[in-house]
Amino acid sequence: MKRRLYSDLIEHLPKKQITLMVGARQVGKTTLLRQVQEFLKAENQPVFFLSLEDRQTLALLNENPKNLFQLIPAATTGKRMGVLIDEIQYLDNPSNFLKFHYDTAEDRIKFVVTGSSHFYIDQKFEDSMAGRKRIFELPVLGLEEVLQFRGLDELVPFVGAGQIPLLYKDEIMRHFYDYLIYGGYPEVVLASSHSERKEILKELRNSYAKKDAEEAGLQHPELYLKLMKVAADQIGDLFNINALASELSADNKTLKNYLWVMQKSFHVHCTPPFHKRVASELRKMPKLFYADLGLRNSLLNNFSPIGEREDRGKLLENYVYLRLKQAAGEEMVKYWRTQNRQEVDFVVQRDNGTSAAYEVKWREESFRPSKYTFFREAYPEIPLNCISTANAFEFNFRFPES
Repeated sequence: MKRRLYSDLIEHLPKKQITLMVGARQVGKTTLLRQVQEFLKAENQPVFFLSLEDRQTLALLNENPKNLFQLIPAATTGKRMGVLIDEIQYLDNPSNFLKFHYDTAEDRIKFVVTGSSHFYIDQKFEDSMAGRKRIFELPVLGLEEVLQFRGLDELVPFVGAGQIPLLYKDEIMRHFYDYLIYGGYPEVVLASSHSERKEILKELRNSYAKKDAEEAGLQHPELYLKLMKVAADQIGDLFNINALASELSADNKTLKNYLWVMQKSFHVHCTPPFHKRVASELRKMPKLFYADLGLRNSLLNNFSPIGEREDRGKLLENYVYLRLKQAAGEEMVKYWRTQNRQEVDFVVQRDNGTSAAYEVKWREESFRPSKYTFFREAYPEIPLNCISTANAFEFNFRFPES
C-alpha cells in the first residue's frame, strides 16, 4: 500500500537535494523508504539501504564519513547511486556526514534518509545543510489512507469531495467515528480487534514517553508523561504554560522545553492566534492539538464510543485542524479570539492574502451565525464556514478561489 507522500518522494528523486523524511515513530517511514528502494530497482538504478539501528554500521559511519564506501561500492557505472539511510539522527553528526558526501559526490549519490525525532534534526542539521536538503513530513494515516489500508478504495474518492451518495455515507461515517477514537497509526488501523488496538496504543504511549525523555536528555521523564496527559485533556483549549507550571509544580522554562520536545517528536501541534485589526485580539497564547487522536485517547485511557463521549466536540475540532494543516500548511492555520472570549475556531491564511474561517460544531444546529457578528464586521472579506459531523468527512477543505 502506497502512502500519499510516496509520489512526492519519487518526484524529488531526480533533484540534487537530499530527501529527508521525518515523522513520529511507527508511522511507516521505513516501509516507505523500502518502497522507494523497490522503485529505484525497477528503474535499474543502483540503490543501497542502510539502517543506523545496526550498531556496526552506525559505529563505522560515526568514525569517518568516508567509511560509507566500506559498506557500499564506489560508483562505477556512470549512474547516480541511491543511498537510503534509515534513522539518520542516530549519527553523532548527521549534518557533517551528509554535507561531506553532498559536496564531494552530489552528481554520483542521491541520499534519501529518514529521521524520527525532529528535535535531533533541529539540533544536528546545522546551517551548513541549508539548500542541501528538502524535508518531507510523514504523518499518521489520514482518513482516506485508513480506508485504503482496509481495502475500501471505492470509498476514498468521496472523502472531501462534497456530498457523499447515501449508499456510502453510513459506512464512511462508521470509519470516521472509529478514526476519532483510535487514530491513524498503521499498526492500529490494521489491528483486528479493539482490545488489540488499545494494547498497541498503550505500548506506543509508554515507549514514546520513555524514548523522548532519554533522547532529549530530559531530567524528569515522569513530568514529561504528565504534561502529555494534560495536553491530551486540553486539545482545542488555550494552552496556558503559566497556569500549568503552578498545577504541575514545575517552572515555566522546564515545561516550555518539554512542550518543545513534544512538538519536535511529532506528538502535538501548537496553533497561534490570528490577529490583524482589533486591539482586544489575543496575541500570544496557542491552542494545542494532537497529531494522532488514538494516542491522545490512550493517554487519557478513554476509548468510549463516540456517542457516549463528552469530549466528542474536541475530537472533531482536532480532526478538522489536521485536515486544515494538510491542506494549507501548519504555519497558515490559526485561531481567532478576543479578550472578552469572542472566538472562531480556525482562520486559515493563504500566500495570496486571502483567508477562510471555520467554526466546528458537533451538531450543525448549534451553529448560531449571530454569535459571530463581531468577527464578520471586523473581517467582512473572510468567509465563515460551519463544519459539523454532518459534513466533516465530506467537506472540501480547499480554499475558495480569490
